[in-house]
Amino acid sequence: MQKMANVYFDGKHYLVPDDLTIMTAMEYAGIRLIRGCGCRHGFCGACAAIYRIKGENRPHFSLSCQTKVEDEMYVATLPFFPLNKKDYDLNELTPSDNIMMELFPEIYACVGCNACTKSCTRALNVMQYIAMAKRGGFEACAHISFDCTACGICSARCPANISHNLVGLLARRLTGKYIQPEAAHNTAAAAAIAEGRFDAQMDEIMALPMEKLKEMYDNREIEK
Repeated sequence: MQKMANVYFDGKHYLVPDDLTIMTAMEYAGIRLIRGCGCRHGFCGACAAIYRIKGENRPHFSLSCQTKVEDEMYVATLPFFPLNKKDYDLNELTPSDNIMMELFPEIYACVGCNACTKSCTRALNVMQYIAMAKRGGFEACAHISFDCTACGICSARCPANISHNLVGLLARRLTGKYIQPEAAHNTAAAAAIAEGRFDAQMDEIMALPMEKLKEMYDNREIEK
């Protein structure tokens, strides 16, 4: 027999198979997911959740599509978290020491509580990459924050109201445009696409039936 788990979604009790993820368990329970369900493979960060197991005081933070349900799990989803987004034109910026002060001055109010790192669903050292951004270490910040999915949980936990993932994003943009050397092979590939050199191959692929496309995708070579 299938082992079942008692779970609570937004305070309501459900009995679901214990081998499901939080996201699939919600669907099993009849909850229609319209928001907070993007790629379903842990990349988009749209399905952030906060949960607690009965008998524990410590909350846990995760992506719903990547975390299996547990018995006596109480779940609250966080499908959207408003961040302090700033508008800027990357072409008008330079990787100067004061750019973070101009756009994200709240990072200098960081109290070093490390709540951001402890809550990161990707186990990133969030406090460290914020520290790198404060010092003008944009390349280091870009490297440490590279796997961020922008789920927003770190910002939800931050007493200084820092928009961590937006700081990391700016650091990656500055690094890619101004600090890292130009990737000549990417520039050449973009030019070839613009010239239409792959149009015939794309037309051929688009004419294939869906089952063939799925087969090609499943058997594709993946770089290690």
